[in-house]
Amino acid sequence: MSHRSFENFHDEVIRPGEAEGLPERFFDRFVFNLHPTDVTSPSVLFGLGLHPVRDTVDGFAIISTATEQRNVRYSTELSATEPGTCGPFSFEVVEPNRIWRAALSENPTGMTFDLTWEARAPAWWGDIDVTNDSGETTSFSHLFQSGWASGVLSVDGEEQQVERWYSQRDRSRGVRTMAGGQGLHIWYQAQFEDRSVGFLLVESRTGERILLEGAVMHTDGGLDEIVDVRHDLVFDDQLDLRSGRVQVTTESGVVYPIDTDATAGGGLMAGGGYGGHHGKALGRDHVEGEVYPLDGSVTQRTLDSSLTDRLCSFDWDGQPGSGIFEFALTRSSSYTYTPTLV
Repeated sequence: MSHRSFENFHDEVIRPGEAEGLPERFFDRFVFNLHPTDVTSPSVLFGLGLHPVRDTVDGFAIISTATEQRNVRYSTELSATEPGTCGPFSFEVVEPNRIWRAALSENPTGMTFDLTWEARAPAWWGDIDVTNDSGETTSFSHLFQSGWASGVLSVDGEEQQVERWYSQRDRSRGVRTMAGGQGLHIWYQAQFEDRSVGFLLVESRTGERILLEGAVMHTDGGLDEIVDVRHDLVFDDQLDLRSGRVQVTTESGVVYPIDTDATAGGGLMAGGGYGGHHGKALGRDHVEGEVYPLDGSVTQRTLDSSLTDRLCSFDWDGQPGSGIFEFALTRSSSYTYTPTLV
């Protein structure tokens, strides 16, 4: 794994016709989330992935409120769509690594938006190479970055202004096969007034660390790489995160003990096609979706993926923050979560 200046990251997505010589499982994907800074609903997530060798592009949009999660997924042939579009979704990289535009038109969720994303801190990015238990190699570039989202969001015809909501983005490009042997997965983006704490942590079913990458990204342009993460988390019997503490140590020696309140609900990423559905050819102009009631009837155990992007409130030594705590526990009976922060 190597870290480089985000200024050198190629932020533009691959274009149709650029698939020559690429592996069959190559992808180029982005995911954004946005939410009010005070952790009131809604929590909005959307993403898009291009799979050029498979001639497929697919995406999703999710909105979680206090009572329900609405999902829409869309897919089409990459060669049959205009660049920067897929179904009701469109995007533009206005200024690489600094400004994006994204819009969602009418779709089954009842949510539409027209948003501008602007960076508020430098990005972390690196190249990740992992050999999995299956013998397959994962090799991809990975970036995450904190920003502001502004524009218009409408739900069931009720329009509201989005004025500098916290928004985190994730970019990845390459071949990612992280299946088999994982016990705990965390993608963590805690936003505070003057910095963002972001990392990806993967542990095996026996508690060994498979992968750790990330940094504390300061709004004044500083970037302090993360060298250690310890955790003491509370999960319920449905594998849902409720609370806990994460302790982050950076290369400069700063230690961040951050407490989490994860009781808001929603963010179940099965609604976005996670669980092995990305990149599958479904023909032209395919759109589908559903609504998950957040009453306990739909859980990480009932869906085809336990991956969850939960909007959380954070407390770092009395300083309030908010952001996305993405987590997944394996459903294997051979695994029991074990804290590493003692």
